Amino acid sequence: MKATLPNALIALLTFSSYAYATEAAGAGDGGLLVSLFLGFFALIIVFQLVPATLMLVGILKGLFGRDREAVKTKG
Repeated sequence: MKATLPNALIALLTFSSYAYATEAAGAGDGGLLVSLFLGFFALIIVFQLVPATLMLVGILKGLFGRDREAVKTKG
């Protein structure tokens, strides 16, 4: 039972060394298409933030703004 933990740590360190060795192999320049792909989805997110912000402002005005009919009937 006491040998289980050291054996598990040895196995973990042994098999994880392959992952560390291949880390630098995938670290290359993505290229123009990857940049365009990521930029396209960034634009989609930005264009969805504009209507969401306008809707949030409208909701907040509706919740915290004065009711115009209530003001007219009091006066």
